[in-house]
Amino acid sequence: MHEFSIAVNIVDIAIEHAEKANARRVNEVELEIGELSGVVYEAMETAMEAAIKGTLLDGAEIKIIRIAGRGRCNDCGRAFELANLFDPCPWCGTFNPEVMAGKELRIKSINVD
Repeated sequence: MHEFSIAVNIVDIAIEHAEKANARRVNEVELEIGELSGVVYEAMETAMEAAIKGTLLDGAEIKIIRIAGRGRCNDCGRAFELANLFDPCPWCGTFNPEVMAGKELRIKSINVD
């Protein structure tokens, strides 16, 4: 479960930012995670719950914003929803998409006291 190592890194980053702001605690962390990132959302939620225990984030609300996959066909140039990296273009049927969105894995915001 690579989600736990990702969660630990997120907690470390949030703590670093909280300490720089002389905060007593982190109230909320907002994450943007793409549907094509390889992260399993339910596993990430569980991993975050475990990773925040006993830290400045203990009790913080963890919000995960799902970013839908979007692609553009390199053959016909049309944009389309991309459910996985190997989807064919629904317009011309070729397997040559450029991923435009959905691989994101980032901290959008950290709210501290």
